[in-house]
Amino acid sequence: MTSTLSQPTSFSDALRNRWTAPSGYREVLQRAIPLIVSTGTFSVQHFVNRIFLAQYSQTSLAASMPAGMSSFTLVAFFIGTAAYATSFVAQYFGAKEYRRIGPAVWQGIYFACLAGILLPLVAPLGEPLFRWAGHAPEVQRQETLYFKIVMLWGFFPIYSNAISAFFTGLARNWIIMVGNVMVTALNILLDYCLIFGHWGFPEWGIEGAAWASNIAVACGSLFFTLLLFRKKNEQHFAVHSGWRFDRPLFFRLLKFGIPSGAHFMLDILGFTLFILIVGRIGTNELAATDIAFQINSIAFMPMIGFGITVSTLVGQRLGENNPMLATKAVWSAFHLAFMYMATISLCYVVAPTLFLAPFIPAQHAETFTPILAITKTLLYFVATYCMLDTLNIIFSSALKGAGDTRFVMCVSVTMAWTIMVIPTWIACSYFKSGVYTAWFFLSGFVMTLGSAFLARFLQGKWKAMRIIEMPVRCANTAVTPATGDEVDL
Repeated sequence: MTSTLSQPTSFSDALRNRWTAPSGYREVLQRAIPLIVSTGTFSVQHFVNRIFLAQYSQTSLAASMPAGMSSFTLVAFFIGTAAYATSFVAQYFGAKEYRRIGPAVWQGIYFACLAGILLPLVAPLGEPLFRWAGHAPEVQRQETLYFKIVMLWGFFPIYSNAISAFFTGLARNWIIMVGNVMVTALNILLDYCLIFGHWGFPEWGIEGAAWASNIAVACGSLFFTLLLFRKKNEQHFAVHSGWRFDRPLFFRLLKFGIPSGAHFMLDILGFTLFILIVGRIGTNELAATDIAFQINSIAFMPMIGFGITVSTLVGQRLGENNPMLATKAVWSAFHLAFMYMATISLCYVVAPTLFLAPFIPAQHAETFTPILAITKTLLYFVATYCMLDTLNIIFSSALKGAGDTRFVMCVSVTMAWTIMVIPTWIACSYFKSGVYTAWFFLSGFVMTLGSAFLARFLQGKWKAMRIIEMPVRCANTAVTPATGDEVDL
């Protein structure tokens, strides 16, 4: 006797099944689209910010990227740690431990408060940092101003991410989208007023850009706070009654969150050092690199939305003790993200002027010609590494959603320094290499890192990991979530 299994008879059948099945394309897109729009708003925000600064002053444009990256490098550690509460919320939700969700969010809030005390203490480091970078004196002055302002208000983006973990972990992503669209709209409006001095506001240039971002993020934090502490959320998730400091839960957040925050920070640090090194080559090369990164953010930032979706789905599926659906969700997200990245990369190659045109100042456009020529070439580098960057974002997010944060941190840091930062420093400082050599090392780093995360994902160790308290059995392994250690049965 023979039996036949029901299998798709055509590609269209397979596609239809993949679309409708749990963890398929439809579920991933339903969760990802609000987050893609949300993270995409930050691309728009920074894109418009750089356009305004380019229209205002080439010096301000050149200073904005090093100052922004340097300040965000420090803030990123705290953001990455506080935001890791998302994975706790997701796994608690999957395990139906709903009353543990509020306490998990509160531990992230307490961490944000600690960060808000520490960050202003490092504000004076900006001046020696940019002096060491060796940029032009006026560029240094503007970099220092921007850095100090961001550090003084560093609490708000960290707190906002801690609060947002509640909505992201529960897949209430439309709330995140609405809040971030509001923040972006307000930021752009304040940029217009405070950079140029329109509508009776002071003309503050790059200093105005920093204040605009801070005020907008603070308003966004208030929006998320009001929505979090609604009565309905208390009834289901203990968002009021769970306010107490939970020492074991707090330190478990630190155990898994600190590597995630360190990965976020050190990843940005590597790119920040890269930019500082490029700035030593020349102001035109620095401005061109700034523009190329801003254009790249059009592709990169929406991908962060896919990454957050993957982390949340992996957390919820593992909380349900269903690693098979977690795996399927990751591959569904990868297929969709890769198609998006391939399309954007093609546009960078065939229509670079479309992306460069907004940066050309209305007056003195001829002075921008050398910068645009360099940027156009840099876009070929961006197009080359963008598609493999999909591996980096999707599979690192899957590993972090499961709790494999130490591996992600160690690999990212090691490769950033050995493949990008140190070779770029040697090439530019001792061999006087140009900006294209620096970008060659950058591209090699991105492509190698993505391959490493894919290999780790395929090993499957992440399937047996948990970060919540209750021990969970997976296959032939028992996992103690409080420690993350595995014991063979």
